[in-house]
This record gives sequence, structure tokens and C-alpha cells, in this order.
Amino acid sequence: MAPPPPDLTFRDEPRAADLARVRELVEATGFFTDEEVRVAVELVDDRLARGPASDYTVIFAESGGGVVGYSCYGRIPLTHESWDIYWIVVDRALQGQGVGKALLVESERRIALAGGGRIYIETSTRAQYQPTRDFYDRNGYGTAAMLEHFYAEGDGKLILVRIVPPAGAGQP
Repeated sequence: MAPPPPDLTFRDEPRAADLARVRELVEATGFFTDEEVRVAVELVDDRLARGPASDYTVIFAESGGGVVGYSCYGRIPLTHESWDIYWIVVDRALQGQGVGKALLVESERRIALAGGGRIYIETSTRAQYQPTRDFYDRNGYGTAAMLEHFYAEGDGKLILVRIVPPAGAGQP
């Protein structure tokens, strides 16, 4: 895998123009239904409208003066230290170049700083999602559960988990 672009930076507050860019990024993957695209945009819109009161946190990866990917995550209500990462999407032209990994690491770092200890990710069991599952496997996520035929007949939901050390653990 190539390293991420040297000018990659993160921004954590959405702007109105980000809604169209998120839609574009999610649609361009070819993985998601119209309803899933709508939900991806709604979560960012919720953060834009409600700010820190939102249940969703968004990190935008920027390079070359524009958004090249994003992550959306949030604390799971009624849990002590469990969080979901809902979306990590990278511009197709930059996939495999470390942007997704950088977004994942930054999301994990921020979750740990906020007191998170367990991070959950849900994905489809369809064959087209194998690269996604491989990505999370390479990054320390293991299977917590698999629900057969969850989304549709033959399309199960795989729930992945990673235990993250508390922020500052192992540092002097």
C-alpha cells in the first residue's frame, strides 16, 4: 500500500458543501443503495445542524485542497465505552493509498481520547465487501457476530470489534 498523500490533513467540523461531496464519495463506490447514500448524507447533515450536540462525529480527510475521504462515528447510547464507526469512505482515485487507514487510525485515536474502549463496525457479508472485511482484519478488528440474511436473503451483517487501549496507555 502506498503512503497517504503528504499533504493529508483532517478537519472535524462539516461545512454545507460537504453534504454534496459526501454524497458523491459514497455514490462513487458503487456499493451502496440510494437509501444508504441518503443515510450517509443525513448523518453528516445532523452534525452540521446540531454541532457537538449531534450523536455523530465526522472527520474529513483533505488533500490537494479538497475532501478525499471521511469517517463518521459515534458513542453507542446506553454503553460505558462502546462506539460505532458508521462510515469510512475514500475517493476511488485514492483507495489503497493509505487514506482509509489514516482515517481509521485518527477515528480510533479520538474515540480513545473520549473514553472509548470498544469500537464496533458493521458490514455486509456480500462478496463485494471482501476487500472491506480484509481492510478491517488487517487493522486488528475481529468478528464479534454474524447475522445471516440480515439485510436481505444471502446478505448477512458482520459485526466487527476492536478493543482500543485508553488514551495515553503505555506512554510515560
